[in-house]
Amino acid sequence: MKLTLKLGTWLCAVLLVAAVATARAQDNDDFGSDADDPPGRVARMNYAQGSVSFQPGGEGDWVQAGPNRPLTSGDNLWTDRDSRAELHMGSTAIRLAPETSLTFLDLEDRVAQVRLTDGSTILNVRHLDDDDLVEVDTPDIAFRILKPGEYRIDVDSDGQQTYVTAFHGRGEVSGGGSSYTIVGGQRARFSGLEQLTYDVGLIPRDDDFTNWCQDRDQRESRLDSLNYVSPEMTGYEDLDGYGRWNYVSGYGPVWYPVNVASNWAPYRFGHWVFIQPWGWTWVDDAPWGFAPFHYGRWTYLQSRWCWIPGPVVVRPVYAPALVVFVNGGWGGGPGVGWFPLGPGEVFVPGYRVSRRYAERVNVTNTVVNVTQVTNVYNVYRTRTTINQITYVNRNRPGAVTAVSQETFVNARPIARNLMRISDNDIRQARIDRRVEARPVRTSVVGPAAPARVTPPASIVNRQVVATRKPMPVGTAMRNTAPEVNVRTATPANPRPLSPPAGQAPHGTARPAWPAARAEQAPQREVPPNQSVPEHQAVRPDQPINAQRPAVPRPPDRQVSAQPYDRPDNARPDNARPDNARPDNARRENARPDNARPDNARPENARPN
Repeated sequence: MKLTLKLGTWLCAVLLVAAVATARAQDNDDFGSDADDPPGRVARMNYAQGSVSFQPGGEGDWVQAGPNRPLTSGDNLWTDRDSRAELHMGSTAIRLAPETSLTFLDLEDRVAQVRLTDGSTILNVRHLDDDDLVEVDTPDIAFRILKPGEYRIDVDSDGQQTYVTAFHGRGEVSGGGSSYTIVGGQRARFSGLEQLTYDVGLIPRDDDFTNWCQDRDQRESRLDSLNYVSPEMTGYEDLDGYGRWNYVSGYGPVWYPVNVASNWAPYRFGHWVFIQPWGWTWVDDAPWGFAPFHYGRWTYLQSRWCWIPGPVVVRPVYAPALVVFVNGGWGGGPGVGWFPLGPGEVFVPGYRVSRRYAERVNVTNTVVNVTQVTNVYNVYRTRTTINQITYVNRNRPGAVTAVSQETFVNARPIARNLMRISDNDIRQARIDRRVEARPVRTSVVGPAAPARVTPPASIVNRQVVATRKPMPVGTAMRNTAPEVNVRTATPANPRPLSPPAGQAPHGTARPAWPAARAEQAPQREVPPNQSVPEHQAVRPDQPINAQRPAVPRPPDRQVSAQPYDRPDNARPDNARPDNARPDNARRENARPDNARPDNARPENARPN
């Protein structure tokens, strides 16, 4: 009897262990570890003037850069002569001067590490947590930003000197076994790999590039959208000019796009590309088409589509496309369809993620609880009742967009290649979280034409100094990734910048910025054409809310008291008056954080 009892107890224990192991194995079929999670943020090029070239990470071909393609680790950008570009990653703006080469070495939730091998960039870092890393790596130094502020970094054409300017803020320069602290109002020139040398000088008069950056910052300081979304939501900066905010009972703040085509629907006017590690990613045609397609949810109210940004959180998590896929056979071959997720509906990524990521990517973009997220994941795992999940937009007239798989995979314009599918086809189509289609080269590079001008390989591949070596970036088309050419610098105890002992006075003439690069005066911005009915007149360069009173221009910069001689390759001084800002000037909006003004509710619509 005792033996039987012991055997029974032992057997129960074995079965319990087996059941737990099976449950974990099944759970692992759906959720990976934190190491499997993709980054929760990306960058976006929202403005380009002139000729800007783009090279996807790990690829050899350069194409003309287009707006709204998500930028991530490994991606390269080049601005040609008389060209400029503006990028955003959350609230941080990165602006590129003419003939500038920039690479995203590592872009993750808490890391933004870029390589600057030639040219000039100005970074406006508006928010920085203690564990965030923002670093610019050049052939001479690694510059780490320690406090929110505005910084300019210039690399001369032969990569022998780097100039670091802190208009306001605080940063740390490392290289050649030394580290130095640079604070607001300082500018320094650095050179030398084995032994880093420097001298300190005045901040030059503002040039065309600096003035352009100031104007762009002023534009952002007047945006009403910051009353409704987090400043860390990449792409919010173009919403004001192309839509209206309303308050809808039951939903909260919603945004309506204006001047769209009569057959417009979310995720219809654009194309699909394949970007690792997310996979299939939506790229919209509209100049405003970033935030509403990678954050929040869409719904149909009062006979029009509106975007619901969801709860205002510190850092909403980026998603490649917040849609549900429907797969079927249409038009005699395999077809791919999709429709936008509605409020409160769970996004199930088609890529491997942890349970924590699955929760974050949903709760930061819509009002939903974690129990519902888990329940929907379990339904997709068992695949028995997926079609029984209620999706509010599935049966909306015109909400489902469908194309052939060939159109989908080859990054062709969706709106020009639509397939007609019946309501019965939609009901019988298989709902899925992913598209079972292998990417091709065009899927990765996209539909853009080859770049008109590409940078010399010697510039792009220059070795840079970095405080950390980023991981090589692979792609869907290449099994092996090239090593990142960096020289690791171990930060030493930082010392403040000061003129070297015995340095002779340089006089009082203010220097010019170092890069002697051709640059035209900035032209009026004209965003890309929108898809609109032919009978409807549109002025895309005229913001809808142009009557909003202007915000005063911030005070001028101050300059440091220690000048130094102008470099040999510098442009001559221009005759501009000084436009210097004080060290602690912050071009921030004076409105309360995330406060919605009482008069910002032009209508109180009710959901249908």
